[in-house]
Amino acid sequence: MAELVRAQLRRLRLNADLSQEEFGKLVHFSGSQVSAVELGQRPLDRFFLKRADEVLGTGGLLTSLLKLAERDGQPSWFRPWLEAERQAQQLRCYQPSLVPGLLQTENYARALIRCDDTISDDEVERRLAVRMDRQSIFVQPDPPKFVAVIEESVLRRADEAFRGLMIQQLDHLIGCAERPHISVHLIPIEISVHVGLVGPFVLGRGSDGGWVGHLETQLGGVVVDKDEDLAILLSRWESVRSEALPRRQSVELMKEVMTSWS
Repeated sequence: MAELVRAQLRRLRLNADLSQEEFGKLVHFSGSQVSAVELGQRPLDRFFLKRADEVLGTGGLLTSLLKLAERDGQPSWFRPWLEAERQAQQLRCYQPSLVPGLLQTENYARALIRCDDTISDDEVERRLAVRMDRQSIFVQPDPPKFVAVIEESVLRRADEAFRGLMIQQLDHLIGCAERPHISVHLIPIEISVHVGLVGPFVLGRGSDGGWVGHLETQLGGVVVDKDEDLAILLSRWESVRSEALPRRQSVELMKEVMTSWS
């Protein structure tokens, strides 16, 4: 897919009768940078391709192809869940240690991805772009109903260097929780033990009424589609949801936590 993006970029540039230098001036890149992108010597850049789409009048073709390339570059274990996530009419997420990916700010997500010091800066930005793109399901014409249960401790765990980032994340989370199709519920820090602490999970309900689940670990993840396993996850969802505060009280608690970080 990445090679396809580069080939289409070159074809469109040549059809417009533009040299690499001429095209570079229009998209605010040097001719050598344009050459490096077309030859695969420079990573595909979202800003560059957006400018290229505007200059070449493609109707967003190149940035759309980039999104497909980024999805194609996802680990094989994650691709089935991405498809289920995009098609879901309802999503239920329990997360005991992090803000769920679909509700993360760009800065929060980048900080988490950078915790893995084995990946390059370019790979960090690629993974970040994919994560942010996943959130586009909330702005589609018929967005899924998303219900998240998060531990209060997730929002309170931050050092001084993380303070500004966490305030921004909390503000975003409150904004998300006030949207009609998103509910965020906090499990108070006083509730120290419950079945959900075994690990995070997500459940998606498709248009046919059927459920599918996803479990993620340090080494990868697995899609859950067996009836007996889904029954366990649905039961555990009911347990963690019953431990959490109602929607309005959760928003008030988030505001209280944000004030404590201000």
